Amino acid sequence: MAEAIANDLGHRASSAGTHPPDSGKIAENAIIVLEEIGINTTGLYAKSVDSVNADDFDKIISMGCGVSCPSLPIDEDWGLEDPHGEEIEVYRNTREAVRKLVSEL
Repeated sequence: MAEAIANDLGHRASSAGTHPPDSGKIAENAIIVLEEIGINTTGLYAKSVDSVNADDFDKIISMGCGVSCPSLPIDEDWGLEDPHGEEIEVYRNTREAVRKLVSEL
């Protein structure tokens, strides 16, 4: 969700996770809540942090979830919980928290 929201707000962003699904498929509830607010989800797929080259980005932000990414220099940690597997309302709350934080960048 963060990648789509950041790009929608005019940033050039990419998201990656510590345990992306092998299928690369984004959670259905994530797609639903993004499309609810008119964000295009075409081309979104789950990526691994192992594929991130820190030199390609001005800033690397961790959403939180209690994970560490020792190979990446984390500039900020937003302390958000991963909504994976939760009810759609949790995804909506996470979406709004991400929108607020990205808009403050």
